[in-house]
Amino acid sequence: MLGDSISAGYGIQREQGWVNLLMQTLEQEESGWHAVNASISGETTGGGLARLPGLLDTHEPGIVVIELGGNDGLRGYPVKAIESNLSRMVDLVQARDSIPVVVAMRIPPNYGPRYANAFDAVFGKVAEEKGAQFVPFIMEQVALEDGLMQDDGIHPTAEAQPLLLNVVWPVLQSLISLSTE
Repeated sequence: MLGDSISAGYGIQREQGWVNLLMQTLEQEESGWHAVNASISGETTGGGLARLPGLLDTHEPGIVVIELGGNDGLRGYPVKAIESNLSRMVDLVQARDSIPVVVAMRIPPNYGPRYANAFDAVFGKVAEEKGAQFVPFIMEQVALEDGLMQDDGIHPTAEAQPLLLNVVWPVLQSLISLSTE
């Protein structure tokens, strides 16, 4: 898992985070797979791209979930730069015969419709162009729900974490099933 604060579990106990819940699910399913959470709060696509080669060398993953871009968007980084970084990460993962999974993010509408729409579209575009797996906006079910977001309005609460896992798990489960057939 290469992510930002959403996957690092910002503002909650790390063991409550959706990636830890994924680890527990993998154990319960006796899948033979385990998850490594290499997420860092505040991470950008550029930071993830810089760290990815070392992580690939260290962990030799079969699947790499890329949940990055939210911080780029909140900082108003150019969408073309975000797209380039995501594309390069997918290329690095595929070059190692690993399966990349791109997780969509969104930004608040106050960034203007032109930027917000381009930002929202970049994740699906990269996944489609590169043949990567795609997970829709991970916080779709929690972003506007009372009690599921922390006071900052950006980070999900502990109660929201199972819902985040429910968005990612079907994609991962299908990949894991395919690899064991």
